[in-house]
Amino acid sequence: MATQASLPETPEFHLPARPALVAKTPAAKPKKKVVRRTEKDYSVVYRRTFQGAFLLLNLWIGTKFYFWVRQFEAGTGSVTVARPAGVEGWLPIAGLMNLKYWLLSGEVPKVHPAAMFLLLTFLSMAFLFRKAFCSWLCPVGTISEYLWRFGKKLFGRNFFLPRWLDLPLRSLKYLLLAFFVWAISTMSAMGIRDFMQSQYGLIADVKMLNFFRHIGEVGLIVLGVLVAASLFAPNFWCRFLCPYGALLGLTSWLSPMKIRRNPEPCIDCAKCAKACPSALPVDKLVKIQSVECTGCLECVVVCPAENALGMSLPQMLTPRKRKLAMPTWAMAAGIAVLFLGVAGFAKATGHWNSPISDSVYQRLVPNADQAAHPMP
Repeated sequence: MATQASLPETPEFHLPARPALVAKTPAAKPKKKVVRRTEKDYSVVYRRTFQGAFLLLNLWIGTKFYFWVRQFEAGTGSVTVARPAGVEGWLPIAGLMNLKYWLLSGEVPKVHPAAMFLLLTFLSMAFLFRKAFCSWLCPVGTISEYLWRFGKKLFGRNFFLPRWLDLPLRSLKYLLLAFFVWAISTMSAMGIRDFMQSQYGLIADVKMLNFFRHIGEVGLIVLGVLVAASLFAPNFWCRFLCPYGALLGLTSWLSPMKIRRNPEPCIDCAKCAKACPSALPVDKLVKIQSVECTGCLECVVVCPAENALGMSLPQMLTPRKRKLAMPTWAMAAGIAVLFLGVAGFAKATGHWNSPISDSVYQRLVPNADQAAHPMP
């Protein structure tokens, strides 16, 4: 019986075993050794002292100015209180107008000259020490800061707007600044002089005082909203609406002095970013270029690492390779020297007080609310 021929055996093929899939996790960053700061930081003490002193100075100026106005309103003809020229620090638009007049004519303006010298002082501070005026001297900035600190204690935290809303709202202060700059740019030197010597220009400071003395319901509501908003959002007025802060911020952008972070000693704890009232990502940047930086040094105060963070010049301008931080006492001294020096110079040269006679004030001050704006 014939046997069926056996088929050749099919060889077995074995697929190579798949290697076990191991989840790859990014290697953890090795922790840096902390070289802790040994010297005590007095930034808070210096800044709080300047804030308190400038707030008291403005309260004194405001009180004296109020009684100066009241003596003319009383109509007794007796003048016992001198006008404090420092009140012109609250007239930044007059300061801008006088600055343009001085640049065009070469003459120091006679009406509200202190407004121009104070504006020059604060612009110089912004160029040298960031927006130090806003966080060290400005009474509105000081009150705003204490409001959001109180709000943080009250609610347990502060609130920051989402970026899509924060950015357009921040542009409002630049739009306001642009409007004032445009209005002043259309005026000639003669036009500025005529404006400042008009009845409205002579008593612009009195009209400003009367606005708050006779504030209406709408004004009170707006003021209440701003105070309430400042409890939740740090520096609400300064961040979104202050055109003066916008001008100083643009000036500070040109400053060679900036908060700088040294990545080598930095331990990436992010305490600096959490402490920044302007919500800047200090822990992610090497230098803080933003116009929102006020030079408050809150980020520097909380930094635990030696030589990791500080206000300093660019590396190319320092005598050593490492960044050279400015001591806080030097910043405080610079602010004081600028403020007292410029004001002292203006007083010594006779360009601080407006040479307006008491008889003119006697006629204009009681009727300040009736003084119409000279421009159509």
